[in-house]
Amino acid sequence: MTTRIISLLLMLASVAGLRAATLDKDNMTQESTSAGDVKVLLHTSLGDITLLLYGDTPRHRDNFVKRVNDGDYDGVLFHRVIGDFMVQTGDPDSKNAPKGKMLGAGDAGSQIEAEIEFPKHYHHRGAIAAARQGDAVNPERKSSGSQFYIVTGKKFSPAQLDQMERRALMQRKQDVFNRLASENRDSIMSLRRNRDVAGLQALQEKLAEETEKLTADDAVIYTPEMREAYINEGGTPHLDGQYTVYGRVLEGMDVVEKIEKAETDANDRPLEDIRIISAKIL
Repeated sequence: MTTRIISLLLMLASVAGLRAATLDKDNMTQESTSAGDVKVLLHTSLGDITLLLYGDTPRHRDNFVKRVNDGDYDGVLFHRVIGDFMVQTGDPDSKNAPKGKMLGAGDAGSQIEAEIEFPKHYHHRGAIAAARQGDAVNPERKSSGSQFYIVTGKKFSPAQLDQMERRALMQRKQDVFNRLASENRDSIMSLRRNRDVAGLQALQEKLAEETEKLTADDAVIYTPEMREAYINEGGTPHLDGQYTVYGRVLEGMDVVEKIEKAETDANDRPLEDIRIISAKIL
C-alpha cells in the first residue's frame, strides 16, 4: 500500500494542479420510515410507483418535493434505461423530445450539495439516488437538480462482494491520500521546484503513514444486512458512497421492472417513450 501511495503522490506532484434512486413483495429490503420522510406517487405510462423520500437527506427531499409541486416531473421520459442496473428520469428536455434524440444533459434547478449517508443508505434494489456529473468536473459529487435513478441491479455472490469490498477499501485509502496530497499541494510544488528529493521522499512517507492511520478502522464496507440484500435481492454496490441515495420504492417495483425491460437504442433511450404522466405528494 505504501509503495502504491508513494507512486501516486509522484504522479500527483507532476501535474500543475491537484483537485481537492417498506418495499413491495418484489423488493424486500427493510428500512423503517422515520420523521421527515415524504411519500410521492409517480403515475407513469406503465403504471404507478410510490416512492419514499428520506427525512435525513433533507436537501434532496425538499428539492424533490419542490420539483413535484412545480410540475417539473409531469411529462418527463425515462430517458436512460439499462438492464440489471437502473432506470433514469428527470431531464426536463425530454418532455417534448422527438424519438431518437439523445437526452440526459438537461436539468431543472441548481445542483444540490451531496448528502451521501453511506452505509445507512446504499444502492439496494429499489433505492432512489441522484444522478450527477462525473468526479472530473464535479469533485464535490453534487447532485443534479432534477435527474434521479431507481436501482434495479443484479445479485452478487459472497465472493464477488468480498472482492468489491477489497477494492472499495483500497479506493477509500486513495481518496484519503488524494485529500492529503491536495492539502499539501503548495509544499509538494515547492519541493519539486527546489529539486528537494529528500524532502519530497519525507513528505511522501508522512502522507502514507497518515493515510494508514486515518483508515486503520476501515475493515468492513458491507454490513450483514447489506450483504443479504445484495446477495438475495440485488443492487449496484459499486456506486455506494459515490452518489446520494435519498429514498426507495415503496410500491411498484413491478412497474420499474417493466421499464427496465424496454427495448432501447444505442444511447439507452427506450425506443417507445415511457413517461411520468404526473407526480404528486401523498
